Amino acid sequence: MTATDPTPVATLTARTPEDVLAMVPVVLGFVPTASVAMLTFGAARPFHARVDLPEVRGEIPEVVDSLLGPARGHRVRRVLFVVYSDDARLSATTARALLRAFTGCGIDVVDVLRADGARWYPAVGTRPGVPPWGVPYDLSAHPFLARAVVEGRVTYDSREELRATLARDRAAIARVVGALADLTAPGPDEELWVCELVQRHVRDGTSPADREVARLLRGMLETGVRDVAWGTITRDSAREQVRFWSDVVRRGPTPMLAAPAALLAFAAWQAGHGALAWCALDRCAEADEDYPLAGLVEEALRRAVPPDAWEQE
Repeated sequence: MTATDPTPVATLTARTPEDVLAMVPVVLGFVPTASVAMLTFGAARPFHARVDLPEVRGEIPEVVDSLLGPARGHRVRRVLFVVYSDDARLSATTARALLRAFTGCGIDVVDVLRADGARWYPAVGTRPGVPPWGVPYDLSAHPFLARAVVEGRVTYDSREELRATLARDRAAIARVVGALADLTAPGPDEELWVCELVQRHVRDGTSPADREVARLLRGMLETGVRDVAWGTITRDSAREQVRFWSDVVRRGPTPMLAAPAALLAFAAWQAGHGALAWCALDRCAEADEDYPLAGLVEEALRRAVPPDAWEQE
């Protein structure tokens, strides 16, 4: 499940289905496909979430449970769903299951829409004024997306496009591997060096040199060194940390990727970018499917734990 913390986003008031369809990619960070998106309202800490649309009916209960659990845990009062699919029958079956489950738990379902990328429809039944062939929509000039650009929030056309921002830079990886071969033995000040390196580049918005990346990656093979780097990530620095660790992940050889990718996932969660956090967890799994820190972030995302809960512990 992709869950986002709403605090980094300015307040958006949706009055029409088109507003809702524009809001979803702004709060998620990308335009969903083959998905169920959930907007929540009325809780002390509302959140928004996305899960993959089930491919067959037998998978629908799992999808419903993955959304209902966090909604109940956060005592959400109202929800609105958008089913992204061109399969009207499967969408309607999924929508009915969501309606039964949520209303049965006392959560009001404001609406359930279906969108296929070109037209929107009521996911279940009919609606006055909406023809059976749906209502065309074009979000390219919608004010919500324009505001996101002004505020410096990038909205990707798809999850795949977002994932591509963490793709391997093969030329950079080759340079880092070469730098690894030239490193001398680590000294007793490795933890201090890592702390100062991360803080300096995060503060200055700069990119580490190949030799610095190589030494950082080698050092973080040790849990103690990794934890020092982890300790530099705060809510205030999270966005800059995302930039730094995204750069390191793109340049890191796969066998050394677990620690930086997990730290990127943590920083993305702290920044309220749940979708990017999941993409970082995917990169982490390439090196280690059972990396403990990745498991911690994954659990927080699945439960829609608000980022500031970490600092309250």
